[in-house]
Amino acid sequence: MLSALFDKTAFTDAETPIYRQIANAIAAKIASGELVAGERLPSQRDIARQAGVNLTTVTRAFAELQERGLVTSRPGRGSLIAAEREAAHFKSAPLDEQGYIDLSVNRPATAGYLEALATLLPRLPEDPRYAALQDFHEPEGPDWAREAVAGWLATQIGSEAPPQRLLVTNGAQHGLSCVLSAIARPGDVILADAVTYQGIGALCRSLDLVLKPVEMDGEGMRPDAFARACTELTPRAVFLVPTLHNPTTVTLSGDRRRALAKTARSHGVLLIEDDVYRPLKDDTPQAFAASDPDITIHLGSFSKSIAPGLRFGAVLAPPTLVGEIAAMLRINCWSTGPLTALIAARMIEDGQVERILEGQKREFEARQVLVREMLCDVDLSQDPQAPHAWVHLPEPWHANAFVRAAGLAGVGVLSGEAFAISRNAVPHAVRINVGAARSREQLREALTRLREVLRDGRHLLEPVI
Repeated sequence: MLSALFDKTAFTDAETPIYRQIANAIAAKIASGELVAGERLPSQRDIARQAGVNLTTVTRAFAELQERGLVTSRPGRGSLIAAEREAAHFKSAPLDEQGYIDLSVNRPATAGYLEALATLLPRLPEDPRYAALQDFHEPEGPDWAREAVAGWLATQIGSEAPPQRLLVTNGAQHGLSCVLSAIARPGDVILADAVTYQGIGALCRSLDLVLKPVEMDGEGMRPDAFARACTELTPRAVFLVPTLHNPTTVTLSGDRRRALAKTARSHGVLLIEDDVYRPLKDDTPQAFAASDPDITIHLGSFSKSIAPGLRFGAVLAPPTLVGEIAAMLRINCWSTGPLTALIAARMIEDGQVERILEGQKREFEARQVLVREMLCDVDLSQDPQAPHAWVHLPEPWHANAFVRAAGLAGVGVLSGEAFAISRNAVPHAVRINVGAARSREQLREALTRLREVLRDGRHLLEPVI
């Protein structure tokens, strides 16, 4: 029974306020499935009496739960477990409704891919590799695809990318799934930034891996915190988004990369380098795959830089791991689609990839200027060439509450909770994807609405009873 959680001996964490301990206890019950959508919570007075705390403390706990999107409260109905955590759920495709501008999904800002594809498709039957499209292929991908990608990837990371160390995947998430399946076993610890790409959490849960957060600062993962985590947790690998970090936009400096790599090497920890944003940024520090290729598994993809619909990515791994990752890929999907591989290879060979990238960079730069102008009074983390911006919310906003208010104003943004590994460190921030708007004019309209919500949108929220 829920009320059994709350007695006078339950609150032993002296560093955490009691109202937050109450909120965390209820949140844990929701996460475990013990509390289900629609279930009514005991009254705040009942909880206060059982826990031996005052009513104000419990009211603050319920407010915290509502801000997280876990509880809804209505006059005459009491407090219920929310039907779904809309503010933080994993979302793949943008919502396309009249009057609604969805900035919650990362996608390219131009139609360069579609224009290149329209030109390429009629010419594909002339390609000597066309006949191979109806056949099975090795799990690593066709040799010609691996060679094309290896040549292009070498220009990106600033080092050789031998085709025999490369595997073609259905995007970076597919590659990450195969990598984790190959290198880790249930119960192994994987480290990541305390706030990071939400796909790593879903994968670790599905594979029974233990994902642990590492503290960050304004420059990314802290080397001292990483070293401490390596000593205390004996992790199998660390997952990093070193370029235009998702969601904070931070790019690790050369010094920070060297410090992290040195610690990883000394503790026998593999580096998983999710570098899908690298093609969008000029003058990026050397990749881990170039400086430390023997301990680095590099993930690349065209999803963030060319088009997510292409579903094309690659894994560059140390020679000793290629076979194991290929075995996991074979189990997962036998082999990737050769049609996608041929389209990607031809776009690389014809120079279309570079032309599309240049267009994306220029468009993102223009849109990031617009974000700075429209949200000039807001604390932002940005990069001129990033496809997203990280908005630090002012008091008294919590991330999920702001997402709900923005949604009522017709704009979709993604809550910081979606990126937090630990419930105890949920950032009061939201990610906005500048490329998701159909045009600069539509982005301006969305930013205007968000600015209005930040200024006086609290009245849009339901009351806490």
